[in-house]
Amino acid sequence: MKKQNTPKKLICLLAAVLVLMSVPIPTVHAKEESSEDEDKTGAPYFYVETADPSVDSFPLKKTNVTVDINGVIADIHVLQTYANEGQNPINASYVFPASTKVTVHGMQMQIGNQIVTAQIKEKEEAEEEFEEAKEEGKSASLLSEEQPNVFSMNVANIMPNDTVSIDLHYTELITPADGVYQFVYPTVVGPRYVSPVIDDCGTREEWTATPYLPEGKLPDSQYNIHVNLSAGVPITELTSSSHKIDIKWDENTKADISLADPTDYAGNRDFILDYKLTSEDISTGLMLNTGETENFFMLMVQPPERFDAKDIPPREYIFVLDISGSMSGFPLDTAKELIKNLVSNLKETDTFNLILFSGASYQMAERSVPATKENIENAIRIIDYQEGSGGTELAPALEEAIAIPASDDVSRNIVIITDGYIYGENDIFDIIRENAGSADFFPFGIGTSVNRYLIEGIAKTGQGEPFIVTDESEASETAAQFKTYIQSPVLTNIQVSFDGFDAYDVEPSILPTLYAQKPIVLLGKWRGEPKGTVTITGKNGAGDYTQTISVADMLTPDTNTEDDNALAASAAAVSLDSDALSYLWAQKRIEHLTNYGLNKNNPDIKDELTELGLTYSILTPYTSFIAVLDTVRNPDGNATDTDQPLPLPLEVSNFALGGYLFGSEPTDFLLPTALVLLLLLQFLHRRKTAVSNR
Repeated sequence: MKKQNTPKKLICLLAAVLVLMSVPIPTVHAKEESSEDEDKTGAPYFYVETADPSVDSFPLKKTNVTVDINGVIADIHVLQTYANEGQNPINASYVFPASTKVTVHGMQMQIGNQIVTAQIKEKEEAEEEFEEAKEEGKSASLLSEEQPNVFSMNVANIMPNDTVSIDLHYTELITPADGVYQFVYPTVVGPRYVSPVIDDCGTREEWTATPYLPEGKLPDSQYNIHVNLSAGVPITELTSSSHKIDIKWDENTKADISLADPTDYAGNRDFILDYKLTSEDISTGLMLNTGETENFFMLMVQPPERFDAKDIPPREYIFVLDISGSMSGFPLDTAKELIKNLVSNLKETDTFNLILFSGASYQMAERSVPATKENIENAIRIIDYQEGSGGTELAPALEEAIAIPASDDVSRNIVIITDGYIYGENDIFDIIRENAGSADFFPFGIGTSVNRYLIEGIAKTGQGEPFIVTDESEASETAAQFKTYIQSPVLTNIQVSFDGFDAYDVEPSILPTLYAQKPIVLLGKWRGEPKGTVTITGKNGAGDYTQTISVADMLTPDTNTEDDNALAASAAAVSLDSDALSYLWAQKRIEHLTNYGLNKNNPDIKDELTELGLTYSILTPYTSFIAVLDTVRNPDGNATDTDQPLPLPLEVSNFALGGYLFGSEPTDFLLPTALVLLLLLQFLHRRKTAVSNR
């Protein structure tokens, strides 16, 4: 009898598994008590509720979001209610999202009948004051910005039977694209993949180590959203693609919007509200504010119609597709449908390439290939095979895309498709900035709770346009929108000048290429009399473009016509002593200074950001809101720290946190898997031996 050897392919498979077992994996574990010097990766982890029945592990009981939209300005109040239903004092930490466009400019804390208005202070000073109050046994709350779309709330010394209410006040500007106004309120922060490579200091931002409930489990809390919409002109096509809503109309210019089904938990996906106005055009308008020391203005200018370019150069499209664990299921299925539509609609003169990335990356071809039927079918086969697993290493994949050899006579476009659940967005922005001019970058965010900071930042730094797809049914329509945008920009080389109107500190100072049919919005300060002209110049398909606007004419809209625009309605709603324009200007200034991570650590920039926060009483990377109740309510200072767990975003699976099937530690998954493979090898070896002996 001839002795049989174990099949070589199976040996290779086992070797590959053993290699994978030796690769460092980000920690995604149930949080345990540890020594202070333990190395923490700062990765998200599955929440394990404490076994101590005397400690309330879920102190956040209710979130009420109230939005008042007047024209193009949204005034937002977020009321978070914390209650300690346990027997011991607790300190609670909570991470929550916001739009990248909001300015947070107010906070109040209420405990019983006592109300404390929070003060804006330098971040380090506020943190020290909070820790001091915490140790002294005083109830306190601290609101800080972790990233432009991620905030943290810390509350200290919530006593048994306490109910603590925190009221946050935001302001946001809403601008339309293609005639559609969209208000988005993010409700949950998706889990951020944290690379095994830590930063130069060996630390991570603490907020990334956020606890998450398992897939399908929801918090024991309420989440309500209510919107009062007043447009000043008739509203049409008022819809929500994210939630079922009830609408109560006041004639046809005002609408009261609430959630239709209170039992459907609203806090695990972005709330999206779309509406149109009866006027076909977005009219030009001017809003002025006079203050004690400074005057502010907002100018909205209607751009020219999108043109059909006659001489569109050949295009190269490099599709960078996220196939990581957080994309498993609905997000990846939607991404597949989207990229199929994008690839299938290419012209024969176009070329394309495909890069798939998770922990590592796969490149379809060394050079981009012609958009032939055969090449497109091959790309679709590759995409269909993907299931979603591993980490989210976008930076190496992006560098790989940029390194693909380019042709001088071809316009390169890099299309990035991801949910954006990564930590270290600034690294991505730096890569794009360093390669400015080599390509335009178009990000597609996929999912119900996309990391909009990453998606919008890629578009802004990469001279592109952001796209968000929340449902698989939207993939075809979004692909068509992308094709229209990419082939017919509205206006390039945009310049703005003022004559006779003393404007200064105007933001943005540089206007990018305008792809979408949306207005140009300028925010700034002014002195003297509101007179003179504003001139917009640029280039479109017909050649040079010029539009001159009279300041005086914009201040006296004809209120007897139906063409009054949303900006005029807002001008009537915002009184002369309102601070809305100052908040919006300050937010634009902050965006300009940081420019999605640029110069954020520059000492001069840091000083200016801090000064902006203190001057206008707004949240910045270096200023925080602090509220302290002077009464000592917990004399011995003993309290249990709890990290408020978040639900996984809707349609996101456990694979976003590693998805370990046998337990919460990486070894709980890898060791049983290796054992199963060894048993399989043994079984196949015995079977082959038995067959050979017959």
